[in-house]
Amino acid sequence: MSDQTTPATADDAGDAEPAPKLRLGGMALHNGLLVHGPTHWAAAVRDGAGTIQVASGRKPKIRLPVEKVPGARGVVKLAEAMAVIPLVKRALPATKLPFQNATVVGAVVGTTGVAALLRRSLGGTVGGEAAVAAVSLLPSLVALRSGDLAAYHGVEHKAIAAYEQDAPDARDAAKEHDRCGSHLMAPLLTANLAGTVLLRRLVDKPHPLHGAALQLASLGAAVEVFAWSERNAGTPVAKALQRPGHELQRVLGTREPSEAQLEVGRAALAEILRAEGAEPAGRPEAPTPA
Repeated sequence: MSDQTTPATADDAGDAEPAPKLRLGGMALHNGLLVHGPTHWAAAVRDGAGTIQVASGRKPKIRLPVEKVPGARGVVKLAEAMAVIPLVKRALPATKLPFQNATVVGAVVGTTGVAALLRRSLGGTVGGEAAVAAVSLLPSLVALRSGDLAAYHGVEHKAIAAYEQDAPDARDAAKEHDRCGSHLMAPLLTANLAGTVLLRRLVDKPHPLHGAALQLASLGAAVEVFAWSERNAGTPVAKALQRPGHELQRVLGTREPSEAQLEVGRAALAEILRAEGAEPAGRPEAPTPA
């Protein structure tokens, strides 16, 4: 008795489970978009001549004993994301990073001076730390309001949302997204203030190393809150936690992009899917002038 193999039919293919969606993240650039996949990164930028340049590569992996420990794992993932930036700049020299702007650099310098003044004048009180935390947001806000960064932030959200929702095009997708880093702001500030209160009760004269440890712990806590909100999306608590981030995106963080900017986003998305093997091999359309 012999086994017989039956060829697959079109109907069989139609019954197949769709491939799971990649978990994508990203970072807006002044002239394009960087997208993170599970194992690779991809970026597309429009250079000074109006041509879209595309590049991709494997993401660096940080191997540490704490990479799966709650609180520490989020900091490790953020460090991995930051490690991609020099790789992007090397592969695409035309890339204009978010803080690669004279106005933003000036805001960073000014903020550093104001923060030092506040710490001296308010003596490291909780109110002083709250003021410093608020002032520290200024460079990010200045960056978002300068050039095309807010528009490309909108491109980032639209491109990823269109992919996740199987939308035919990103144009009609929302420019706000539930996984935007803006959702870290409220829990980060809250954790920082709570940590400062606790530190002042435990240590009479905190050392700068205490402050650095507090910043890392606050960041780790904020990432855990962020992840919890995503896992429990739709619940009243998650909605409340995400509300400040959504409003920040809506009012300041994003802007409706132009068709030329959306084109750059499509190129970045196509490249990350190609690099991750989620789409048939093939690069985006040949670079086109604006």
